[in-house]
Order: sequence, then structure tokens, then C-alpha cells
Amino acid sequence: MEIRSYHLGEEHEIWQLSNQTIHNVNAQHYSQKQLDAWSPALFDKTLWNNKLAKLNSFVCIKDKKIVGYSDLQSSGYIDHFFCHHLYQRQGIGAALMAHIHTLAKQQHITQLSADVSITAKLFFEGKGFKVVKQQVVPIRGQKLSNFKMMKSLLF
Repeated sequence: MEIRSYHLGEEHEIWQLSNQTIHNVNAQHYSQKQLDAWSPALFDKTLWNNKLAKLNSFVCIKDKKIVGYSDLQSSGYIDHFFCHHLYQRQGIGAALMAHIHTLAKQQHITQLSADVSITAKLFFEGKGFKVVKQQVVPIRGQKLSNFKMMKSLLF
């Protein structure tokens, strides 16, 4: 497994990973209408290129395939955190989270935060994050529940 920065031209593969993961893994906690609002079927290359570049995204590569991606903002906020739906429970999330912690240490970030889906809540709790509050977020006419989670870092 290798973790490296996102490269221009990988937008579609990363969008597919995100979209398929949302629609396959998160289906256990969200309705089809909620999933469609969260991750519409239409791919917009410019939007995704801008989003991934702005977030300073990084990817996890296994067998020459992108199997996960995430980011870490200078504030300590994790905006995206996805593991390919066909590679769940294979250490991808743990590798991404370890990379986030390494980056946080390098950047002297003392607190991580994320808005975490119902589905990902247990994973984040297992990595030491605590629920600050449950939220209901409106998106494209739907309301989705998630959790504001935080973790203090001691280096």
C-alpha cells in the first residue's frame, strides 16, 4: 500500500470511488433519496478537480488502483475520508488515518475534526474520535444525519 498526493487526471476514478462507496456502503443507514442527494450520478470533472486540489487530497494505492482517499486541512478538519467499497476492512482506512496523524504532527495540528456519517462513526470512534454533537445536514432537498467528531492530539 502506498499513500501519495492526488494527481491531476485522477478525478474520475476518485469520484467513482466516492460515489460507489456512498451508494453501496452507506445504503445501510441512508435512504436512496438521501444517497442520491449526497452523491448525484453526474460527474463534473472541473468541480472534482477543483475540489480535490483545494483540499490537498491524498490517495491510497493498492495493486496500482486507488482504493481510498482523504485530506487534512490546516485547521485539522478532515473533509473527505473514503475507502473503496470493494476494499472495506482491509486496512485502507487505518493507513489513511495514520497518514493524517503523520501530517498533523508535521503541521503541529493539535486537534482533528470531521463531520462523520452514521456508517463511519464506529471507525472514527475506534481511532479515538469523540462525538461532539449529532447533526442534521440539508443537502439537495434531503436531510442527512451525521456526527461532528473531534480528537485531541498529543505529540
